[in-house]
Amino acid sequence: MSSCVALDEEDFRRCCQILLQQSEQLRDGWSWEAVQGSEEGYLKKTALRSVVIDSSPVWYQEGSGSDSEPDKEQSVLVASVDTDSIQGDIDDEADEDDGVCTVSEGSSQVLQYEYHILHSCSYSTPVLYFRAVTQEGRSLSLEEVWSSVHPNFRHRLQNSPLNTITLQEHPLLGQPFFMLHPCRTEEFMRPVMQAAQDQHRTVNYVLSWLSVVGPVVGLDVPLKYSTQLNPAASLSSTKPD
Repeated sequence: MSSCVALDEEDFRRCCQILLQQSEQLRDGWSWEAVQGSEEGYLKKTALRSVVIDSSPVWYQEGSGSDSEPDKEQSVLVASVDTDSIQGDIDDEADEDDGVCTVSEGSSQVLQYEYHILHSCSYSTPVLYFRAVTQEGRSLSLEEVWSSVHPNFRHRLQNSPLNTITLQEHPLLGQPFFMLHPCRTEEFMRPVMQAAQDQHRTVNYVLSWLSVVGPVVGLDVPLKYSTQLNPAASLSSTKPD
């Protein structure tokens, strides 16, 4: 039996199928997109978000405390896996932003986000790809994407298990997309999956993973996914025999 944190292609598809079943019941907008002429595919969701783009974003370079802007090829550090602590900070804000990323000295605008969840054979984990465009159809730059990340996530950059946002070519579409790099996914998913295994609980790897990485880029997972009474909406933390 392989590691409880390794997710092969077959289990990835099973997790996605379960998530799609729940999404359909909750009308949450996820769909499965098959790649023409291929057996491969990915989960997709589009959403409109009101976002404040900081006019002078602060940059952090990996391994340094400098706030100087990195090269265009430089990856950008993002959030912390300590989601309980982060959420607490966000909830303590004087005003709830209801999905609006509040960043000082910026201009608010409505953007269309397109999120894709793919499977990485190299890392045996899901990977979140996304892109964002303005109502005029202009794609956001890496700097603008970074500046739209909620400041309470950015405050934890130096200890970030999610590590980086990078601009990459979509492996199935061949188009430029932003990506949350999966290199340390195992680090924050291992305790989640191990606890489920030890307690003989079932858990959907993709859903648990998404609840951690999604909020970094404005993709929140409704609590109803966890409270929904659907016996089929679970997946064992270990592989079936």
